[in-house]
Amino acid sequence: MSDKSKRIFLGICIIVPFIIYCVVYYSSMIKNAPYRFADFEAIELTYGTPNEMINKFNSKTGEYQYLTVDNKLVKDTIKMRKDDLLYLHRKAQELGFWNVDDNMTNSKRDTSLNQEVPRYILKYVYKGKSKEVTLDADYVGPDKMKGAAKSTVDAVMTMIAEVKAR
Repeated sequence: MSDKSKRIFLGICIIVPFIIYCVVYYSSMIKNAPYRFADFEAIELTYGTPNEMINKFNSKTGEYQYLTVDNKLVKDTIKMRKDDLLYLHRKAQELGFWNVDDNMTNSKRDTSLNQEVPRYILKYVYKGKSKEVTLDADYVGPDKMKGAAKSTVDAVMTMIAEVKAR
């Protein structure tokens, strides 16, 4: 066997099994991903002050209820397209929404200030499971986690506004 043949044989014996291993290993990981868009059902967003969580949106039913600036409760129906929901799903993945804590509220709030801080409850519902995060706007915790949760909530609220404007 020539030197060139030995190198080709050695390369095939090492590289080909490695590539096959990678394909088998990562394809099963991707197929069994925890939150897949194929299993996606709905997004539910509730926000307001902790005592009055009046503002609500449900993408499955299309019900959208919100309080206007002049304290008038408006009930509307808006339907998101599949592309809108796919965008929100990917945005949550990109921002790391699946890794944030479920409860991001301040348990030791100073009640002497008598200040109502906005609270958001965002829930992504899938066939087998769901991810629900409760976030206070003034949450004191890791900035990355707060940023991921707040950015995901902002993306959902922006999408709601865009769909409502159509």
